[in-house]
Order: sequence, then structure tokens, then C-alpha cells
Amino acid sequence: MPAKRLTITGHVQGVFFRANAQLKAQELGVGGWIRNEPDGTVAVVAEGPEHAVERFIEWCWQGPPAAHVDKVKTADIAEEGLRSFKIEK
Repeated sequence: MPAKRLTITGHVQGVFFRANAQLKAQELGVGGWIRNEPDGTVAVVAEGPEHAVERFIEWCWQGPPAAHVDKVKTADIAEEGLRSFKIEK
């Protein structure tokens, strides 16, 4: 199963991005984690079935209604066997 590291830039903190991303990941069956970074970006690790990960990435380009996403940078990473999706502090 593919695993991706995402860096999401724009107005993505303080808009419930992490909580909504967790719900979408759970809906799609994607495992991983999400956290706010000190530089204002959101970092994500997502893994699961290829179609589910791709749909999750597509959602990240939109985010929740209050978000304004400028860029979603993706990188392939090694699979970690993550089955649940959690919010990291």
C-alpha cells in the first residue's frame, strides 16, 4: 500500500483542518497522522489503498470550508503499517 508524506500550505491552521482530515481519512480507510507545524503548515502521513490515499490527497487540496489551501506537497515514504488516523499535537 502506498504511503505519502504531505505538507499543506496556506490558511490551514485554526480552521479545523486536522479534525476534518481525520474524519475524511477514517471515511476512506486511510491510516496515518496529522499535525500543525510551527511554520504554519500542516504535516500529514497517509497510507492505505492507492485509490483511498489519492482521494484523501484530493480532499486535502480543498480542506474544510474555512481553509484556503495554496499547495499540497507530496513525497513517497516507506509504509509504516498505520491503520488508524490520529491527530498529533
